[in-house]
Order: sequence, then C-alpha cells, then structure tokens
Amino acid sequence: MEDKKTDWRYRVIRWWVRLLSPHYELSGTENLPEEPCVIVGNHCQIYGPIAAELYTPGRHATWCDGEVLDRKETVEYANRNFWVMKPKETLWFYNIISHMIGPLCELIFNNANTIGVYRDTRLISTYRKSISLLQNGSSIIIFPECYDEYNNIVYRFQDRFIDLARFYYKKTQKELDFVPMYLAPYLKKMCYGKPIRFDAEAPIEEERERISKALMDSITEMAVSLPPHTVVPYPNISRRLYPKSIPLEEYNDKKEGI
Repeated sequence: MEDKKTDWRYRVIRWWVRLLSPHYELSGTENLPEEPCVIVGNHCQIYGPIAAELYTPGRHATWCDGEVLDRKETVEYANRNFWVMKPKETLWFYNIISHMIGPLCELIFNNANTIGVYRDTRLISTYRKSISLLQNGSSIIIFPECYDEYNNIVYRFQDRFIDLARFYYKKTQKELDFVPMYLAPYLKKMCYGKPIRFDAEAPIEEERERISKALMDSITEMAVSLPPHTVVPYPNISRRLYPKSIPLEEYNDKKEGI
C-alpha cells in the first residue's frame, strides 16, 4: 500500500495510543505466507483493531464498518453496537458519548489503513478495494465476530468475508490463504496460526463453513495453549464478566469427550 498523507492530529493520536496501549509480543509469524493473505482475528473490543494497525507485520489494511467513517452515521452505529450490553438506565449517558466520539472516529478511521465495509450495494467497493490492495502486496485484516457465542474464547464468525477469496480467485486465478490470529491483551501476546487455503473448486457455501470453523477452532487452540488468562470478549461487557481461558489439557479432554 502506498503511504498516504495523514492528518497531523491522527499522527499525534497514533503516537499516544502506541505509547499507552499494550506492547504485544508476536509469535507464529513464520505462519504468515510470503504472498498477501487474509488475517482473521478475535476482535477484543477496541484492542483488536489497534493492535492490527500498530503491530501487524508488512503492508496491511483492516476492514472496518463503513459507518465509522462518517461522524453522522457513527452515533447510531455506536448506540447499536458499542453499548448494547450496558444497563438500560445508563444508555442516556452512552448516547452522549456516541455524539462525542463521532468526529474522533471519523478522523481516526479515515486516516488509518482501513477499508470500509457496507451492508448495501456499496459492499462491492469493499471487495474491489480489498482485491486491489491484495494484488499490490497488502494483506487484509478482518474481525468477523458477531454476538452469537461460539465458546469462551471467541464469538461465532459472520462468514461472508470468505467470499473475498472467491472474487480474488476470479480476478487472479490465485487461491487466498486465511491466517488465524489470536490476541491476548492481558498477556500482551499476538499469535498467528497455520494458514487455511481457500479451495476454488469447492462450493462457496461449503468453503464458508469449513474455513470459518477452522479459523475459530485454531484461534481457540492458540488461546488455550497459552498460560491461563482473562479473555477480552467481543461484546463490550463489564470486566468482571470477562471469561477465562482453560488449560490445554482440559480443552483436549473436552474435545475428546472425556
């Protein structure tokens, strides 16, 4: 990706965020292919996008909801997504916060390496820009969790992002790799798992299911292989409700039905 001119205010914010946010130790970078790929991780609320922007090796761009690129749309988006788990009696306060963060989100996400994702006909622009960046050597980072819990580590993935591989193959005749990434803010670790390659010969419905499940399971396995720790979940819930990881032995026993 060509270096773009960024607003000086964004550069100041980025400097402070890098100074104050966790400094991650990267592991599994040998699993990142030499060719551009799609890196898929657990969202970890705001931790995921920040870590992706600051620490992902090489050239990259992150999918983000297109609504955060426009301050007017950010208010409704924040009320619908950021505070959905907050007590009803406090929502008036978070509505005020939503109005305050609109200009900030617009500044940050329009200057960071992002690709807007939309839920209307503009979605085709998301795929076109992503394919162009992949062809020019940039990897794409996606955090596809929704509010449907998969296990204590990760929430279930929305799987239509896998269609990017189908469009990329039609354009280039190359099969994309999807690389799982697990972020553990409390351990300050960012882990990459073995890539999962898209099969252009298989039906896309089967590939969506196969790849999304393989990614969620790989992320889970990376999490439980680490020392026991607090997991930062996708929903913005109270910290006292954050789940804990389980030891690898216990995870393996559960898999085997013991």
